[in-house]
Order: sequence, then C-alpha cells, then structure tokens
Amino acid sequence: MMALSPRPRAIIFDWDNTLVDSWSTIHAANNAALVAMGQEPWTMAQSEVRVRKSLAEAYPELFGERWEEAREVFYSHFRANHLAQLASLEGRVEMLGAIAQAGIYMGVVSNKDGDLLRDEVAYLGWAEYFGKVIGANDAVRDKPAPEPIHLSLEPTDIIAGRDVWFVGDTDIDMDCAAAAGVTAVLLREKPPKTDEFDANAPDLIFENGKKFCAFLALAGN
Repeated sequence: MMALSPRPRAIIFDWDNTLVDSWSTIHAANNAALVAMGQEPWTMAQSEVRVRKSLAEAYPELFGERWEEAREVFYSHFRANHLAQLASLEGRVEMLGAIAQAGIYMGVVSNKDGDLLRDEVAYLGWAEYFGKVIGANDAVRDKPAPEPIHLSLEPTDIIAGRDVWFVGDTDIDMDCAAAAGVTAVLLREKPPKTDEFDANAPDLIFENGKKFCAFLALAGN
C-alpha cells in the first residue's frame, strides 16, 4: 500500500454506483440492446460483473459490426428513463457537502456519455461541487486509461499523484487510479470479493460516506 497524505488535495469520483444508484437503468437499457440484437438478456448479477467499459469500447466486442445500431437502442432507452430513475446513494450529498466545506477540490470521471453524465449532475443540483465532470469520449481515452483523471484536474494546478484520490466501486476504477498514479479508494457497501482486485487493489476501503468523511476528519460527519 502506498504512503498516504494526511488529507488529499483533490478527490475525483466515479459516478454510477459510487455516488448515484443507476444499476437498474443501465441494466434495462443494456438488455434492450441485447434483445434488439437477438441476444439473451443478462441477469442483474451478470450486468454488475460485465458492465465496466464505455460503450465505444464494450459494444464493438459485444455486437461486432452492429455495435452502432445497438448503441442507439441503448441510448434511446436510457435517455427516456435515466433522470426519472436517478437517485443519490445514501449519505452521498452530505459527504460531498462536507468535502466541499473543507476546501478539497472534487471532480467526476465516468465511462457514461459525457453529456448524459453532466445532465445527471445538473439534475441533482451537484454541479457546484465539481470543478470538472469528465465522461466517455471527453478525453482521448476512457478509463481505465489515465487521461480522464488528468483532464479532471485541469482547472487546478494539482498534478496527479498520491495526494489525489480516485474513488470508485469497481476494479476498472482501481485500474484507472493505478494508471494515473493516484490513491485508489473503494467506496461501496459490499466488501471486496476474493480475487476481485488481483491486478490493482484499493489503497483504502470505505463502506459509506460517513466513514469516508470520518477518515478525513471532516467536521459534522
């Protein structure tokens, strides 16, 4: 485990299922694409394991030459439902408020389409928390490549390093943190499964926002 700064200069968050509950919407939209392409729909458990990459990377592998057609089905279904079904995870708004009050820079890096991602941030009224919100196709490569994290830090003079934390809920988030050379933080209720993070283990693990803030010693949490 890398040495950690007493308090990070910047905290960059993944979005889906790190700050907001979106599995049901993603799962349903992906299944709509699978069925439209003549494939069997996935169970929720399968979606939770398989949905990691951006659509631009995942769909050519999944659908071959018809991937763009499948992408349109996915986005048509997703756009029709994502804001109505969007909900913040328990304690996250209080966590973000405490971090903002402490003067720590925050950003978002996600493999969700950038425009849809920013629509969701605005819908929740959270735009004031984040200096930069980076989604799929906003950087030259999507996560787990390091470029989105670098781009998320552009409004600051902060360079990616151990005093920057990347907070997520999956192995691809930990891989992204490792690629960028920042501290990898796992934030989710479920404990890590055996061998889940063989490639790049998290440096810190928190099961909720309250414990995250307590570790940072932020007032009010």
